[in-house]
Amino acid sequence: MAAGNQEYKDRLFSFIFGNAEHKEWTLSLYNAVNGTDYDDPEQITIETIRQVLYMGMHDDVAFIIADDLSLYEQQSTYNPNMPVRMLEYAANLMEKHIRRHRLNKYSRHLIPLPVPRLMVFYNGMEDMPDEQILRLSDAFPEDRRQEADITVRVRMVNVNRGHSEALLEHCKPLDEYAWIVDRIRSQKGTGTLEAAIDRTIDQLPDSFLTKPFLEAHRAEVKNMLLTEYNEAETLELFKREYRAEGRAEGRAEGQDSERVNNIRSLMNSLKLSARQAMDLLNIPTEEQVRYMDKV
Repeated sequence: MAAGNQEYKDRLFSFIFGNAEHKEWTLSLYNAVNGTDYDDPEQITIETIRQVLYMGMHDDVAFIIADDLSLYEQQSTYNPNMPVRMLEYAANLMEKHIRRHRLNKYSRHLIPLPVPRLMVFYNGMEDMPDEQILRLSDAFPEDRRQEADITVRVRMVNVNRGHSEALLEHCKPLDEYAWIVDRIRSQKGTGTLEAAIDRTIDQLPDSFLTKPFLEAHRAEVKNMLLTEYNEAETLELFKREYRAEGRAEGRAEGQDSERVNNIRSLMNSLKLSARQAMDLLNIPTEEQVRYMDKV
């Protein structure tokens, strides 16, 4: 856990789909993305990591059903580094699984492990296809990717309104989540963010499966949404500054100094480690090494 991080805070996505009281919503999402028809929510074991790894360094929803270990992340900002982050989460959860079942990693016999299923549910403002595959190998030198002994792929689906319609149709809670996000965005220009969130909660249709739950936890839901949108806007401001500074080699020391200040500001604003801040800013790994000593 990085020093200075705040307590873990749920996001609305994990509040809905990682909730042990409503595993039927988690099951609906699993069936929709995998084309399965499981009908017993009690087959699901929630495994979500709840350590204090604030702002993108916790997993949103993790669970085991049958032989699958599913890791689901919601992202409002496109992040090509999800494969390496998912690798970290999966390793943590595999170790947890091994301990729980008292499996011996040093045995002469092969120990049974669940199959990792890694997914990102994207609902940001950038134009993205309905679905794409992110690969860990994309981060390796292009001429050496075939040599890699580790392969990780993450399925990223766009769950904004107007995208992935078949998926949303097959998972009503996900469609309702997408409606909430879309409705808040459409009303943000008519007043404060807080007012837009209040109006959205007030306007939840009676047909929504999630309505009684969200209304019963209105204060928590409102706080989650405020936090998410404030974090997203803060991050976007820093990204704009980073892009404006340019990435040309041989930059002046003054530019480097300003960039370091921006990294530190993002760390302080969102309680991130240096690595987390630079990952979220999409600073290339080779540049991160240079900045690490300075921040």
